[in-house]
Amino acid sequence: MLQQVLGSAIASSFGWLGALPRRTRQLIVAAIDGVLCTIAVWTAFSLRLGEFYRVEANVVLVTAAALVLWYPIASWRGVYRSIIRFSGARAMFGLGTAVVIFTIPMIILFLANGFDGIPRTIALIQPIVFLTLMAISRLTIRFVLIDIVNGRQADSTRRVVAIYGAGSAGQQLALSLRHEPRVRVAAFIDDDVRLAGQQLDGVTVHPSTKLDALLGSNDIDEVLLALPSASRSRRKAIIEALQKHPVAVRSLPSVGNLIDGKVSVSDLRDVSVDDLLGRDPVRPNELLIGKTVTAKRVMVTGAGGSIGSELCRQILRSRPSELILLERSEYALYAIGAELEALAESLHVGVPIMPVLGDVGDRDAMRRVFEKCQPETLFHAAAYKHVPLVESNPIAGLRNNIFGTLNACLVAEECGVRNFVLISTDKAVRPTNVMGASKRVCELILQARAQLHGSARDRTIFTMVRFGNVLGSSGSVVPRFQRQIKEGGPVTLTDRDVTRYFMTIPEAAQLVIQAGAMAKGGEVFVLDMGEPVRILDLARSMIHLSGRTVRDEMNPEGDIEIREIGLRPGEKLYEELLIGDNPEPTVHERIRRANEALIPWKSLQATLDKMSALLGAGDSMMATALLGELVPEYQSPVGESVNGIMERAS
Repeated sequence: MLQQVLGSAIASSFGWLGALPRRTRQLIVAAIDGVLCTIAVWTAFSLRLGEFYRVEANVVLVTAAALVLWYPIASWRGVYRSIIRFSGARAMFGLGTAVVIFTIPMIILFLANGFDGIPRTIALIQPIVFLTLMAISRLTIRFVLIDIVNGRQADSTRRVVAIYGAGSAGQQLALSLRHEPRVRVAAFIDDDVRLAGQQLDGVTVHPSTKLDALLGSNDIDEVLLALPSASRSRRKAIIEALQKHPVAVRSLPSVGNLIDGKVSVSDLRDVSVDDLLGRDPVRPNELLIGKTVTAKRVMVTGAGGSIGSELCRQILRSRPSELILLERSEYALYAIGAELEALAESLHVGVPIMPVLGDVGDRDAMRRVFEKCQPETLFHAAAYKHVPLVESNPIAGLRNNIFGTLNACLVAEECGVRNFVLISTDKAVRPTNVMGASKRVCELILQARAQLHGSARDRTIFTMVRFGNVLGSSGSVVPRFQRQIKEGGPVTLTDRDVTRYFMTIPEAAQLVIQAGAMAKGGEVFVLDMGEPVRILDLARSMIHLSGRTVRDEMNPEGDIEIREIGLRPGEKLYEELLIGDNPEPTVHERIRRANEALIPWKSLQATLDKMSALLGAGDSMMATALLGELVPEYQSPVGESVNGIMERAS
């Protein structure tokens, strides 16, 4: 009780200091140092003579000399530029350095020359006492401002946090949080049982085996993961254990993403979905990464999209001789071009970056671009990928996806492109929508062109890489869930039983480049996506990790409702990666080779010519029916073949 009264009294007495302008506070500290300098002179005389010394002329002389010497040195060394409430070891070191410099002229003045009535050792004793008094004053001010004044002001809104990880990162984070008046660190949690019961800056370390008991018996609002070196699988296990408790979870990024290995509050971020997936990245094969990219002219179509832009970043790091960005969106092209220029400068990579505003649907324009740029490797990522939009706009979707790919293939062959890599999708497997079926036709085009040219030495090597959803791509479910949770719900999903494969964008782009390097011609490579994720479970996890609860029949007082809105047109409950069976392994553990059927080029070309005519006439019904003939697994919205429609029309 007495402690609380005393704390409140100190807070009310000194709280006004924090509201003063910084310049005023600097002057106050300088004035305090002047008083301390005077006290240090008197103390030095008393210690040297062994008695409480009277203030005489010699004391005044030494004090005047000390003040005249101290203030210019302190100004030069920036002593008063540091913010006292953030003072730490570095600030104390700077203060000590200034006092050492201050001691040199004091020694020259009083120790070397000597004055009557002034002991020579005063030149050494006074700086030592002065430094001690200044250090004590700063620690006292810091204690008053941080631990008492700020603490009392923030008691009503203070968040109680626990830090998971008592290592160097956790300790740095706790030190940084001391300057946050609205946060109190209540506990450390660590997997190392040898640390259990120990104290770090007065905070107890608890073993992770007692996590449930700790979070169940304490009013902890948030858990901060300070485990930058932990594997993703370990982080996933920790996050799953925390989901059972109504606490928010934030995390420090991996060691590679921390600047100079230092930790601060600003480094904290929400737990990402790739933490929930728990997939540990596989170290890339540098030989595969560089085979089709390093020292080569590389073009990326759809360079401003989610996958295209990441491909550009990865390719730039491998130092191509030139990087050509083909994009139809002016803003997207500008944004990725500016980003890559900045990245090249930071990496000290002198790679020419050529942004080209163009449309793969325009074959003549594509030919001019290819003839001018002469790319050796092409990554074709340009496509319409949003299922409901393509389902509603089949003519635009088919023209862009199928005939854009056809144009790119034919022009690449004409202009001597050596490697052509198509970015495909798991929605091309037994498709139930126009977008997926169109991407399967894109695969068929590459397979047919590869078969047509066989093993000719000057042929273009066509290959395609098929994978599922990537985290954080435009229009994907994860950013939508994050926005809905931030807005307080409801979180909407199409069906409670929907599952999807997920992979991070950087991992997908890296594997695409490596798969392209393994190509001999006509292969369909499939990326190992891990286990499919149930979207309902993903939504629940994201709600829990935000510190909120799910509102349902079991918990009607919960924070956020999960609402089922029904499958969208063309959407499947689950996705597949293979049409055929028995995929073959490759030299990379996460890349497999699929055995898929193909259509010879002559037959495929005839059907594509018919489809082109139908699209030109604006006949979406006949075009999608023809799509079903190219991809037998796909059922057109009308459920009939082209012949059936024509017979019915006649």
